[in-house]
This record gives sequence, structure tokens and C-alpha cells, in this order.
Amino acid sequence: MDPLALGAVVAVSTIFVLFSGVSVALGLLIVSTGFLMIFDGMRSLELLPEILFGKLDNFALLSIPMFIIMGSSIASTRAGADLYEALERWLTRVPGGLVISNLGACALFAAMSGSSPATCAAIGKMGIPEMRKRGYPDGVAAGSIAAGGTLGILIPPSVTMIVYGIATETSIGRLFLAGVIPGLLLVALFMAWSLYSTWKSGDRALLASGSYTWQEKFEILPRVVPFLLIILGVLYAMYGGVATPSETAAVGALLCLLIAMLIYKLWNPKDLWVVLRDSTRESVMILFIIAAAGVFSYMLSSLFITQSIAAWIGTLDVNPWVLMGAVNIFLLIAGFFLPPVAVILMAAPILLPIITTAGFDPIWFAVILTINMEIGLISPPVGLNLYVINGIAPDISLKTILTGSLPFVACMVLAIILLCVFPGLATWLPDAVMGTAL
Repeated sequence: MDPLALGAVVAVSTIFVLFSGVSVALGLLIVSTGFLMIFDGMRSLELLPEILFGKLDNFALLSIPMFIIMGSSIASTRAGADLYEALERWLTRVPGGLVISNLGACALFAAMSGSSPATCAAIGKMGIPEMRKRGYPDGVAAGSIAAGGTLGILIPPSVTMIVYGIATETSIGRLFLAGVIPGLLLVALFMAWSLYSTWKSGDRALLASGSYTWQEKFEILPRVVPFLLIILGVLYAMYGGVATPSETAAVGALLCLLIAMLIYKLWNPKDLWVVLRDSTRESVMILFIIAAAGVFSYMLSSLFITQSIAAWIGTLDVNPWVLMGAVNIFLLIAGFFLPPVAVILMAAPILLPIITTAGFDPIWFAVILTINMEIGLISPPVGLNLYVINGIAPDISLKTILTGSLPFVACMVLAIILLCVFPGLATWLPDAVMGTAL
């Protein structure tokens, strides 16, 4: 069978299997094993264990469970509430300070936890009731938190970026730096829309917050600053040449656990067990997907599907930006139904040769891909963040949350356009800190 036609059959089969309800990792293994047995015979099964475990034999993978433990230890405390409260107290004189506090807290908590659902839950529990109490529209209150939570997969340290780096053999350090400026750009766009939407509602009183004494402003800082210092320390260790991402992640996880125990009195063994249990569960899920995606990639390469697609794209007389537009549409649709890690691991083996053949930077493309995955987090039918917000504010209808999130989707699309027009927004900082990539 022609490899391109076979690729179409594989794509349809994969979609069918994943929509049957099996887990992503198991679905990829079923598809991979089935096609290898059909076209390479039973002898291909001898290689599967070696490929499966060989994909996990990577020191960089150690950073995934470490960063997850780091985020879980933070999410299990009042750090999110304290961070929100600290920003609210310090931004009280800024017009629209409350909504800015929420989005700022989302950005910082996302950097600390690396988890979008955790960010929505931690900041939303405090921020949404407070905004509604002061008269902010429900759509702005819910939509801003849902969108702010998506920053967890873009602002470093990001597990999604680590997975992309491993899947494409790209520098994780460069990927982390590439997400900084686009992440800040998204925060600025989110804040701008939130302030405009609030101003448009016609109630100028919403743009004013309460007042706090200097004592109230300073008394909360000791509970927030240590976590922020850990994040800065982790980033400095990576980019200062002190340690590898895996080593810094391990130290960061240990320090976050210690601070959670010392500042938030997380002494109860049951609470510590919950942190480690949940972290282990999430880590195993991600690592299983990575291993299964390795087998899936081997199957695509063994059957010459990846090579044929790349060669076919190279023969097309198509403007590269038209091609990139088609890739973005594909990523958007995939992000509507699948989690970011699964999309990256499934699509990277196919898309990377295509984008490099078209002359695009893989570091820049990582940011484009991640923002597309962010859109998926606040878009139906899956839209994980929408359901998290609905869970913590059940009296706000899912329709209102979705309607409030749509303008933030437009902000993300605008960010993608700006990155296409000014790719240096993603590539300048990595080149400035780590030198131009060869």
C-alpha cells in the first residue's frame, strides 16, 4: 500500500480507537501494534518492549515527576490564595486592580505549579467570588480565570514544553525561555480585554478596589516570596550553567515540599501522602503516554509514513504560511478533543519534518503549538478549564463561562498572529541567553 494512503488509514484508525474511550497511551499501543503486526509480521512484536522502555531511558524525563511534585506541593497549600491576596493588596490603587490581580496571580501560580487545572482551582476559589461580590460580570470573572489558568502550559517551568523537547530532541532550556515573552504577551492581552470589558459594562466603580494599610501589604509577603524565589532559583540554576533541568527540578521539588511543611504546616503524613500519590499518578500517566508515543513514532517511521509525508510536503508548490495555517487548524481541532501532552507526542513526529522543511524554527513552533493547546483547554467539547471553573462556581452556567472565555480565545489567536509576524518574540530571549542555535 502507498505510504500516504496508509498514513490516512492510520490517522482514521487512531481517531476511531481514541474516541472509543480507551486511554490515550493504550490507544496508541493498540494502533501501533496492530499495524506493525499486519505489515511487518509477528516478529515486530519482539522490538516493542525494547522501544517502549528505551523511550523512557532518558535522564531528561526525570524532570517531569519532579516538576509535578513541585506543583502539587504548592497546589496542596494556601499558596494560591495567598498569592492572589498579596497581589490584590499591592494592586489596590491600580485601575481594575482586582481583575489584574486575578490574571497576575494566575500567571505566577502557573509558573509555580505548571498545571492549568490547578491554577484555575487555586485562584478561582478566591478570585471568582470576590469579583462577583464587587459587581464584575460573571463572564469576565469566570472567563478571566479559565483563560489565566491556561498559562500553566506556556510559562516556564512547563511540563508541556519538556514533553515537546523530549519528543523533538530540542533543548528544554531554550523552550522554557521561548515561552517567557509570549506568556507575558498573553497576560497583557488578557488584562487589556478584561479591563475593556469591565469598562464597557458602564460601572466605573468596578475599576476601583478597596484600600489596605502598609502593614497589611507586607504581612502577607513572607508566605508568598519563598515560592517565587524557588522559581527564580530554578531558572537561574538552569541558565546559569549550575545544573541540568532534571537536577534543578529535583532540588525545586524538595524545597517546595519543605516550604509547604514549614510555612503552611503540611506535617500530616496523610496530606504528604496525597501530594506524592497524586504526583505519582500524573507522572505515570504522562510517562506511559510518552512510551506509547515512542512505539507509535517507530511504527510511522518503520512503515515510511513520516518520511513520505515530509517528502510529499516538500514537493508541494504551496506558500509556507498557507501550510502553517493548515497546521494551526489541525492543532486547534486536535486540541479540542485531546490533552496537550497527547497531541504533542502524536503530532510531533509528523509535524516536525514538515515545519523544518518549510523553513520554520522548531523552537518558535513549540510556542505556536502550545498556544493552540491553550485554546483547547477553554474550548468545548473537552475544555478542561471550563469544567474546573464550573465545579468551583456551579451557579455560573457553562454557557456563561464559555461565552466569557471566547474573547480570550480571540486574544490567543491574536498572539499567534503576532508571533507569526514577529517570530523574534519567541526566539530572541533563547538566543540572547544561550546563544544562536546552530
